[in-house]
Amino acid sequence: MSGSLAENLTAVRHRIQQCAEVAGRDVHEIQLIAVSKTRSLEEVQALAALGQTAFGENTVQDAMTKIPQLNSQALQWHFIGHLQSKKAGKIPGYFQWIHSVDSLKLAQKLSNAMASNSKNSNLHCLLQVNVSGENSKSGLKPEAVKPFLRELLDLQLPCLSWRGLMTIGVRGDELQTRQAFSQLRELQQSCREEFSLAAFDQLSMGMSGDYCLAIEEGATLVRVGTSIFGQREQL
Repeated sequence: MSGSLAENLTAVRHRIQQCAEVAGRDVHEIQLIAVSKTRSLEEVQALAALGQTAFGENTVQDAMTKIPQLNSQALQWHFIGHLQSKKAGKIPGYFQWIHSVDSLKLAQKLSNAMASNSKNSNLHCLLQVNVSGENSKSGLKPEAVKPFLRELLDLQLPCLSWRGLMTIGVRGDELQTRQAFSQLRELQQSCREEFSLAAFDQLSMGMSGDYCLAIEEGATLVRVGTSIFGQREQL
């Protein structure tokens, strides 16, 4: 298992380097998040041993089977799935990032949970945007992002740091995906300037099938699972 993981991780890192060079970007601006959802603890441990430090999970239940077992390691955990507000209390102490904030209720519950946590650390938050308008996807409509962000800032929620935007590309449609990524970048830059948010500089976009497009369009966080871990076994 570790042999193929090592080869896959090396290949993805090399591809990220190539894509960054083509785009004229510094590869150090781009963080690889290994999407470990549904993967075993052993697979995550093996990848961590290879030097991968950032991992992404999309359900609290699955993440809780791994993160407590790996707390001794300096790993960074990103919650990348849709989170029900009633589960916000599960985030403190486990995740440092959440990519999928799309409601005031969730933001307020996350803030309360983080403020009540004994470690009292900050949670880095991204707003999820449904750029493509597909009904199957969660997230804010692009035109709703600025009013939503204005409300969030007015609330002055403690322990939450607003860092940028996230979206999911259109599967199998390169042109629409590139347009979605480009639109997200322009929206992120506009928000950063309009609200004077120096730290609002992150773009989470791009997965195994389109992370090179995402890098060309400005992604700073790419979420890659299958290209690293391989296809999941069908039950």
